[in-house]
Amino acid sequence: MMSKQQTTYRKSQIVIVILDTLLINLAFWVSYVVRYQLDFPYPVDPQYWAPFTPYIPYAGLLTILCLIMFRIDGLYERNRLPKPISQLYQIFNATTTSIVLIMALTFFTQPLVYSRGMLVLAGVLIFGFVGLVRILSFLILSIRRRRGHGVEPVIVVGAGEVGRAVMRTILADPLLGYKVVGYLDDDPSKVKGLGRIKSLGTLDELAKALDQTGAGEVIITLPWMYQRRIVQLIETCEFKEARLRIVPDVFQRSMQNIDLESLNGIPLISPGEALMSRSAMLAKRILDLVFSILVLPFAVFLFFVVGIAIKLDSRGPILFKQQRIGKNGQPIEVYKFRTMIVGAENMKNEVAHLNLFEGNTLLKIPDDPRVTRVGRVLRRASIDELPQLINVLRGEMSWVGPRPNTPDEVEQYEPWQQKRLSATPGITGLWQVSGRSDVPFAEMCLLDIFYIENWSLELDIRILLQTIPHVLFGDGAY
Repeated sequence: MMSKQQTTYRKSQIVIVILDTLLINLAFWVSYVVRYQLDFPYPVDPQYWAPFTPYIPYAGLLTILCLIMFRIDGLYERNRLPKPISQLYQIFNATTTSIVLIMALTFFTQPLVYSRGMLVLAGVLIFGFVGLVRILSFLILSIRRRRGHGVEPVIVVGAGEVGRAVMRTILADPLLGYKVVGYLDDDPSKVKGLGRIKSLGTLDELAKALDQTGAGEVIITLPWMYQRRIVQLIETCEFKEARLRIVPDVFQRSMQNIDLESLNGIPLISPGEALMSRSAMLAKRILDLVFSILVLPFAVFLFFVVGIAIKLDSRGPILFKQQRIGKNGQPIEVYKFRTMIVGAENMKNEVAHLNLFEGNTLLKIPDDPRVTRVGRVLRRASIDELPQLINVLRGEMSWVGPRPNTPDEVEQYEPWQQKRLSATPGITGLWQVSGRSDVPFAEMCLLDIFYIENWSLELDIRILLQTIPHVLFGDGAY
């Protein structure tokens, strides 16, 4: 018996195949019109002119070949977020193979009606039509998932290092189309949840959790010492018709930096090189300096304007200096434009009850009474953090990285959260483009650790570009 997810997948695949069939035949017909009726790229000799009817068998055969090749090349394989580049390659490869096979067939059959140029044009149009639809589908799917539509609720079984790695991967990439609705773990110390990701109980409560949350997918991240429990969990998922995935036990050591090799078919697994090598750190530093130079003229102007506004609005200094904890636990002095009244630091206990997230390590207050009028505008636009450009030029901070916390906040870290301190802190980061102040501290840690484990220059540039609209529209800032 197929699950609801499998039934939905089958139906969607049928729709996709029908659409591809229509697009292939449309491309073939358009290629005929272009070649025989529009005389492109040159007029057809009258003695070789032919109606469309003799080409109908070619259209049918080409459709069958393309669909078969699409399947062989993996275009119809189940994928949560198929990448357009990969799909375009698959479409190009399958279409080219199909056209070549048709040409080879005509070489042996020698048909009376045949146009090699029309077949080539048909191949180009098939690639264009099918590829364009795949790109549009990807864009529509991306927009829907970013808005929370068409997202699959998931339960993670196990909240250890591997379980947290799975959760932070899902949090960091909403385009995957998953939402972690909760996790199960037998450890009593993990019942308080991870930010908005709630604990749903122990492993024995999987069936109950599936009923309560409506989740259709379960990801098991337990080590193989739990083999008997895993078998029970598998049986529960089968009974509840929930799709099940298991993270291999080899990844219990580390989810990152694993090299896979083959010794005449025998798989060999070894620890890979550290992602943040010296050359990578140098490249990141160069990116920081280049971006700082580009921003500097704009920053100087804002320093002047904002400085005057702060002085006119309230008494006190223009800049606010605060000790934060940087890379490897080293204390640094972080600069910001002053957005609060003088003495706001001494009023923490008075406003603690207004904290957005109960029990959160960080103090996040939407309408903080300590914030000045100008300060509220600066925070909404994130201009208050612009003086941290000084920290970037000093090498104490980066443009992209984990948010630097105060010493008292770091003292509250759980052991797994200490990994945030292994990277240079940043002005912006995954937490910034995922909700800013709306992100609870535990989720912020998950996102920061994902960033550290998956760092690349491409990721830095993507985060910088995604920060711009978040700053302009003030999402999650207060």
